[in-house]
Amino acid sequence: MQDKVFIFDTTLRDGEQSPGATMTHAEKLEIAAMLDEMGVDIIEAGFPIASIGDFEAVSEIAKNSKNSVICGLSRANFKDIDRCWEAVKHAARPRIHTFIGTSPLHRAIPNLDMDQMAERIFETVTHARNLCDNVQWSPMDATRTEHDYLCRVVEIAIKAGATTINIPDTVGYTAPRESAALIRMLLERVPGADQIIFATHCHNDLGMATANSLAAVEAGARQIECTINGLGERAGNTALEEVVMALKVRNDIMPYATGIDSTKLMNISRKVATVSGFPVQFNKAIVGKNAFAHESGIHQDGMLKNAETFEIMRPADVGLSETSLVMGKHSGRAALRAKLKDLGFELADNQLADVFVRFKALADRKKEVFDEDLLALMQDADTSAAYDTLQIKRLRVVCGTEGPQEAELTLSVDGVEHTVDATGDGPVDAAFNAVKMIFPHEARLQLYQVQAITEGTDAQATVSVRLEEDGKIATGQAADTDTVVASTRAYVNALNRLILRRQKTAPDHDVKSVSYRDAG
Repeated sequence: MQDKVFIFDTTLRDGEQSPGATMTHAEKLEIAAMLDEMGVDIIEAGFPIASIGDFEAVSEIAKNSKNSVICGLSRANFKDIDRCWEAVKHAARPRIHTFIGTSPLHRAIPNLDMDQMAERIFETVTHARNLCDNVQWSPMDATRTEHDYLCRVVEIAIKAGATTINIPDTVGYTAPRESAALIRMLLERVPGADQIIFATHCHNDLGMATANSLAAVEAGARQIECTINGLGERAGNTALEEVVMALKVRNDIMPYATGIDSTKLMNISRKVATVSGFPVQFNKAIVGKNAFAHESGIHQDGMLKNAETFEIMRPADVGLSETSLVMGKHSGRAALRAKLKDLGFELADNQLADVFVRFKALADRKKEVFDEDLLALMQDADTSAAYDTLQIKRLRVVCGTEGPQEAELTLSVDGVEHTVDATGDGPVDAAFNAVKMIFPHEARLQLYQVQAITEGTDAQATVSVRLEEDGKIATGQAADTDTVVASTRAYVNALNRLILRRQKTAPDHDVKSVSYRDAG
């Protein structure tokens, strides 16, 4: 039996803190269900005291979980911990995760000296343990905390009842050998350290999150905190798919087991990319579009003779279809269902009916519909919600070599249709101006990005749009063979997400100490 490494996924908490990555209630529930089914050991479902929306999402995930431990985050005070327990107590296996910053910089935030902070840690961890028998404690910015003091507070947390001690590299400053040395030092110096689980939580600011996490495991940590696609604040977190496949492929030198069904990685990667609005870079390890692509003649020749020549894992290991069956306008529902199943999508009959209509419309505009086109189609289906405030009904753009471009747009706002004509410096600008005329707003365009999905003049374009308004950021994506249509749909999608953020209920309690929102 190999040592078990527990996978702690914080996509719904730390990952959602990425600017513009806010998810809807329904999206959080869907992702949690996928994580649960994939075999994630612990799901950090959110920060219950942050808002009523967060509380309700954590509570609902706790009620629906089948296998995973459901964890909520709380700062080091009784009010946070009580609210966290109210949300997670419905789970078959609940966990309270409480934290406080212990480095010199972070101790200054609540203005506590070492002794005062030590006392608060003991009181709050004890309080959490009195509510729940599964308590995780984190010294935020642990990697920049004095070693003697870190040992002291870790020992206090263990004596107070913590069952897991998480060691966060909050600012992504640590290197692999330091990550390993820190875990070894704590195991050697802290009484009772061999009776609890040490976790590692790494950020990717220097591109070393995965390496730091694996180094910590080799030193004795037995829980990795990570997110799908490495989603997270700044440069992101340790990517779940990277550590899982590293432990699987290099099990010869890292003989540790996880309970993750790796064949589900590609599907959940696509889902998180869609709902967060953060596309996966093409050369991203494991789940990137080019992760199993070969263009070099030498590589292609080697692959044809023996796939292991240039691939250290099979595409099927991560849930990627190895077929390249091209679909067309004559393909039927059965073929579409089978193809989508190969790509990781299991659709109910009503879902298939909706996607089939979209597929036929796309096939009429394209001679061949490739895997990438179908993935974009599914992404578009995910981001087009019937409850959206704004919905595009009709768009007509007139382009010419002289004068401004014109756009005629019919936009539904809360079910009421409005039609306007607008002009702009190009067709996309004209279409965006038409949206602004119907739905005035102060959102500022931060990002506009166009990518072709496949080759050819009939290729679909995926457009990403990022908007900022009053400090709130939202990202929208859409795909279409018409770049202007895709651009306008992405713009409206981002606006709908901004509207959703506006409508979010006010904070459930006073959370002015924003610095404490991140336990890692």
